[in-house]
Amino acid sequence: MITPSEPDLTPVHAPHAPLTAYYRTEQDRQAYLRQIFDDTAPDYDRIERMMALGSGSRYRRDALIRGGLRTGMKVLDVGTGTGLVAAQACILTGDPACVTGVDPSPGMLAASKLPEGLVLLEGRAERLPFPNNHFDFLSMGYALRHISDLSTAFAEFERVLKPGGRLCILEITQAQSPFGKWLLKTYMRGVVPLLTRIVSKQKTTATLWRYYWDSIEACVAPEQVMATLRAAGLTQVKRNLELGIFSEYQAIKANPGSSSLPAHEQV
Repeated sequence: MITPSEPDLTPVHAPHAPLTAYYRTEQDRQAYLRQIFDDTAPDYDRIERMMALGSGSRYRRDALIRGGLRTGMKVLDVGTGTGLVAAQACILTGDPACVTGVDPSPGMLAASKLPEGLVLLEGRAERLPFPNNHFDFLSMGYALRHISDLSTAFAEFERVLKPGGRLCILEITQAQSPFGKWLLKTYMRGVVPLLTRIVSKQKTTATLWRYYWDSIEACVAPEQVMATLRAAGLTQVKRNLELGIFSEYQAIKANPGSSSLPAHEQV
């Protein structure tokens, strides 16, 4: 039996229970998300720059480096949106043709401003349109909470990675202290939506950023995310935590030719 002091290490499917203030059932969620991301795509990059105070690009680039991205690697960016992570991957690989982005929102893909040569495809994390053992590196930026089935998606990530390929998932997670939780909630659910009403062109943009916080608050614990990555067959699963809220989940696809043992690390 799990006591209050013990982390839940059970693999999960849904990243959180249905948020009924926005949609009624889990089956309604993907249609809701596609619509709101399509509608708010023209505002997304501008609001993100404002929210991150201009530091988002540097952080994404540094996180990819910590995750093991190197020059010449073949990269898949899942949930690429407007391409904020993919753009940094292009810089680090040295060639936009090395990078492929996939996202279920055609509106977000259409709003992306990415270097020529990068490939963008419409698709979902749970059914990636790529062959087995195809990529050296897989990234996902702040989209984990929007996946319907983490177990299925992580199995797909493991499938499309080459043996020895690396994974890096960026996500915002709850602060540990009560004050930190209050501060983050006040900023993301109060301050940011208020500012978006002033600068955004789409009336649903404020709703999107409120939804962001609500999905962060409801999301399963990091220990369960890591347990689900391990259950998908990924190894050396660990989490790097920056500023108390920015989680970087890292893992490697097992290489049958390697004699090294998996190292399961946690923050």
